[in-house]
Amino acid sequence: MSQRSIAIFDFDGTLVQGDSLLPFLEFLVGRTRARLALLHAVRTAVTRFAAEPHRRGDVRTAVKAGLLQRTVAGVPAARLDEAAERLAGWVRWHPPMLEALKAHAGKGHRVVVATGALTAYMPRLLRGLPVDDLLATGLETLDGVLTGGMDRHGNCVREEKARRVTAYMAAHGPFAESWGYGNRPSDLPFLALMRHPTVVKTVKRGGQPAVEAAASG
Repeated sequence: MSQRSIAIFDFDGTLVQGDSLLPFLEFLVGRTRARLALLHAVRTAVTRFAAEPHRRGDVRTAVKAGLLQRTVAGVPAARLDEAAERLAGWVRWHPPMLEALKAHAGKGHRVVVATGALTAYMPRLLRGLPVDDLLATGLETLDGVLTGGMDRHGNCVREEKARRVTAYMAAHGPFAESWGYGNRPSDLPFLALMRHPTVVKTVKRGGQPAVEAAASG
């Protein structure tokens, strides 16, 4: 029998302070290589979109794709676990959201984390938490080696995240009540699907976390 209520949480900037991708890549391939790759990825994506203003797509996803291609291509998939373990020490939780997640679980609600972060490390970061399922961004591998691309599902952000959340709820529901927690603007598409959406002001490491009241509907 399906749980009648569901709570879906974004990860970066919502459950935790900051963004986890660059720190993970720094642990995987080194700080200098990861940061130079980010610089080149940003420059390339911005140049392409500026030259083709009607180009379809998401510049942030283009940056992410370029960053991954420049860092993880050719890396053995076996190395991911070690970097994920190191990343666990980087995490700084956002206490109000962590408590909200535990409260939903305590009430018997199905708890899902839906994030653009990578499946390469998210299970390690969520270890020990009452999370039923994870929707995240997978990395493509070939013969045990990373190709540098995302898997066939693509980047689990914005409209793609909303699509996956819709499919998940259809497969596991129906749900009489739904709660969503995420930051603006990237999570607004999936939050629009929730009966009780909460917009969390993006939580940067070292900053003061805050939660905005959001209209439910």
